[in-house]
Amino acid sequence: MRPENLYPLFAPITALAGVGPRLAPLVEKVAGPHVVDLLWHLPYALIDRRFTPKIADAPAGRIATIEVMVDLHIPSDSARRPYRVRCSDETGEITLVFFHAKRDWLEKLLPVGETRIVSGMIEAFNEGLQITHPDHVVPSDRRAEVMTIEPVYPLTAGLPGKVMVKAVRGAVERTQDLAEWLDPAYLRRQAWPTWREALRQAHAPDGEASLSPMTPARQRLAYDELLSNQLALALVRASLRKLAGRPIVGDGGLRQRIISSLPFSLTGAQSRALAEIDADMALPARMLRLLQGDVGSGKTVVALLAMAAAVETGAQAALMAPTEILARQHLATLEKPAAAAGLRLALLTGRDKGKTRQKILDALAAGQIDILIGTHALFQEEVVFRDLALAVIDEQHRFGVHQRLDLAAKGHAVDMLVMTATPIPRTLMLTAYGDMDVSRLDEKPPGRRPIDTRVLPLARLDQVTEGVGRAIKAGAKVYWICPLVDDSEKLDLAAVTARHGELRELLGPRVGLVHGRMKGPEKDAAMAAFAGDGLDLLVATTVIEVGVNVPEATVMVIEHAERFGLAQLHQLRGRIGRGDKDSTCLLLYGAPLSENAKSRLNILRDSEDGFRIAEEDLKLRGAGELLGTRQSGLPEFRMADLAQHGDLLATARDDARLILETDPELQGARGKALRTLLYLFERDAVVKTLRSG
Repeated sequence: MRPENLYPLFAPITALAGVGPRLAPLVEKVAGPHVVDLLWHLPYALIDRRFTPKIADAPAGRIATIEVMVDLHIPSDSARRPYRVRCSDETGEITLVFFHAKRDWLEKLLPVGETRIVSGMIEAFNEGLQITHPDHVVPSDRRAEVMTIEPVYPLTAGLPGKVMVKAVRGAVERTQDLAEWLDPAYLRRQAWPTWREALRQAHAPDGEASLSPMTPARQRLAYDELLSNQLALALVRASLRKLAGRPIVGDGGLRQRIISSLPFSLTGAQSRALAEIDADMALPARMLRLLQGDVGSGKTVVALLAMAAAVETGAQAALMAPTEILARQHLATLEKPAAAAGLRLALLTGRDKGKTRQKILDALAAGQIDILIGTHALFQEEVVFRDLALAVIDEQHRFGVHQRLDLAAKGHAVDMLVMTATPIPRTLMLTAYGDMDVSRLDEKPPGRRPIDTRVLPLARLDQVTEGVGRAIKAGAKVYWICPLVDDSEKLDLAAVTARHGELRELLGPRVGLVHGRMKGPEKDAAMAAFAGDGLDLLVATTVIEVGVNVPEATVMVIEHAERFGLAQLHQLRGRIGRGDKDSTCLLLYGAPLSENAKSRLNILRDSEDGFRIAEEDLKLRGAGELLGTRQSGLPEFRMADLAQHGDLLATARDDARLILETDPELQGARGKALRTLLYLFERDAVVKTLRSG
């Protein structure tokens, strides 16, 4: 499928000189498994080796390139002591220092009595100068290859910078001139280089200014990446739109019974969103709509009313959640209003086995279940609906585009409603959901009280614990969230287990624990005890972040709040303040706090508007970290920085639309070049949706 001229770029990284089996896993960890991944791995700094002082003029703390005469080797008499090589020029002496180096190798590298060009960091030591492990040692006739500006790439432990520089250079050399996929007039207006020239420039910075995301070369590469993203989303959307839909218009009977049973009336935003969903479902095209609502804005009720409309036509609906806790909670939330309308609900998770599972599957296929709630288990082949008309996917960013398509394939012309409680800034909305129409719930249900958020240093932990004790005595339920410790699950576990032990000792046995390594039933039991009357305080990692509903919980303590993203802190805080009592959220930080971290915590203290918080977080931290991209299924951009390239994203979106209006099958000259672009950014699956792809 992939064009032949891209084959060299999709070779494994071991095809590059210097990347053997030992280093390949490290290169793959920072960049990726293929040669093409190194093209997108841009330098973030540079080393200027053009400074060539005499030894007497070489300042400590600076990188310099010096021509020296090799005078004397002083081998080490112990593994602990370094091997030294004394060198000089007409102005003074300098020592080259090597640890764990082989003598014969050093004698060959630095033969006594010959001159060498040496480049590295000058250090002052014992009133003399030295260079520890010089970066380069070459004969004098190779001076020009050292006296350059060298790019510095993001690395990982054990991966030498030299290896990365050489590997990336090898990757860039493998590129060929490709047919231009950008609109010629736009390219001229922007004065951008060709794709290949942009890569060459980005990897050969000639000064600090050329590292800026706003240089023509980097803007060009960012635009290519954004265009491939927007074109891929537009193609997915077009392929869904090509599939015939079916009008779904209920008679409103079931919906009315649900609304009458609710203890509150719908907000204006909920009614608006429902009207938009109804209008989509009534069309003969398939619905693909995102329902975006802040924590506690009432998305689940809107989803139930939409599903009721599907059931009114004699069809079925499905609601899929990313975790079992959340799926069970949806069931608990929906049972009462659904029962009022006589809707038959069922739950299917990976935990259902044997006869129980078979019973659910049989009832589903026979049409005896109106709404099936579940986890990823709904994707499995043996899950067969009698007539699925509407699929609702909760917390969409945990699922990829392909999973949306898998669920849609479970029925005939399935409408798709996707929900998220993660407030997403407009720019990110386009990259993740550019293929959807959006409804926003921007009002809180009546009776919700504001949450008092305070920012305190961890040094006041004892006072906080005492305060929590008093709150529990007064009848409050409390969440205590422990932080992530730099990607180490073992350390996370230790931190949360230790805190649980301490709080139990201080506050008594009604202190529970929930973390990601616990088995489903254990987690559910702890959550149920906390929601019921078995526990007063729940110590947890972020597993409780999304959707867990305990209206009696009015206090939340978050340790090391500075380690969390703002959007995530906002999500966590949304677990309290769900009842009619005043709630307090305490953000504890480890001192000293950086200015950036201070700004972030202050935004959270001053605002409960998830959308404003998300916009601010994007400005402060960039998109990569905003939603913990690795977990979020949002595209992780390698060259585009959405905080800087937001305007390019909007242009890419318009460009993608125009392309598909004029050449929907990408058959024209530019269309064919755009296919290459999609392959280049590994959007192969999308190209396959094209008829002749």
